[in-house]
Amino acid sequence: MTTFVLVPGSFRGGWWYEPLAGELRLHGHQVHTLTLTGLGSRRHLAAAPVNLDTHVQDVLSLLEAEDLRDAVLVGHGYGGMPITGAADRAPERVDTLVYLDALVPGDGDSAWSLGPETRQLLARVGADGHTLTPPPELRADPRITPHPLASHLQRLRLTGGGLGGVRRRDYIHLAASPNLPLRDRLSRDPGWTVHELSAGHDVVSEAPDDLLDVLLAIGDPPRPVGRRCERWSRALAG
Repeated sequence: MTTFVLVPGSFRGGWWYEPLAGELRLHGHQVHTLTLTGLGSRRHLAAAPVNLDTHVQDVLSLLEAEDLRDAVLVGHGYGGMPITGAADRAPERVDTLVYLDALVPGDGDSAWSLGPETRQLLARVGADGHTLTPPPELRADPRITPHPLASHLQRLRLTGGGLGGVRRRDYIHLAASPNLPLRDRLSRDPGWTVHELSAGHDVVSEAPDDLLDVLLAIGDPPRPVGRRCERWSRALAG
């Protein structure tokens, strides 16, 4: 059995992963879907002090509260930032880092510095001055929420030793992603495994079976199952 911790990206909550989480559980794995502070069901906690450190602590608090060991942390988009910070601070609890079309930061990096699209952030700052308004293509989903601005601006500080304890690092590149230089750089690095999926950023909806297969291959050998669960299709359709 593998323990997966699924961390969403900007504007989304743990709900985004639930169809995938259900399938992983059917294969016998333990799965935690995390909603970061200020987002989704925790949007009432959004305030100016919510920053990247807050979101790193969200991941750490889950690992500690559930006493998780050898966890596979999966970060989507912005979620690559907090999973990196958490692995650096608690390497004894993390086995694998999976970057799902995600930011891959080093010490001193921020979402602002790494993502070209984040340089348009200031045009999307909400009236409250401390959150980002979701882009138009996401607003049709009522579960989408504004994202704390400071979490994109704050630089990640790494201790320099923690990430060396991570056994494995995987990067899942999506065909629609513009980040080809990162994919190519990681493909040449023997410390990384790079996967290619034909999907856009909303990969849980666009390529659910392919994403599931990648995560099952990363985790412990799965139990043999028959055809995909009908609940998987119903959840995505709903």
